[in-house]
Amino acid sequence: MASLVRFEVPAQAPVIDQPREERREVGAPLRSTWTLYESGPEGLCAGIWDCEPGRWRIEFGPAEHEYFHVVSGQARLHGEDGSVTDIGPGQAVMIPPNFRGSFEVLQTLRKHFVIVEK
Repeated sequence: MASLVRFEVPAQAPVIDQPREERREVGAPLRSTWTLYESGPEGLCAGIWDCEPGRWRIEFGPAEHEYFHVVSGQARLHGEDGSVTDIGPGQAVMIPPNFRGSFEVLQTLRKHFVIVEK
């Protein structure tokens, strides 16, 4: 029988990285990722993500979707079309395939995420 996955920060250390230098627009924020679930054939991963303030360019592929729910902090998504979407605690957003723009963390952010690449 399959096990349920609780979205709590696990005891193991996260993967820590930064946006690639060529994509950075403001700062060089540290990002911590706890991947809690992965399913290769379905192209799905889910987990918890923390990030310091900063801004960097993002480019989603034709099969990449991300849903996330903000637990704490504040973020802003900038579309390359000039649109701006602010998102804070208790709010969620879906980033569609082929999205291009910038991801900005205004206040240290924690989110639950689900990414599908299929």
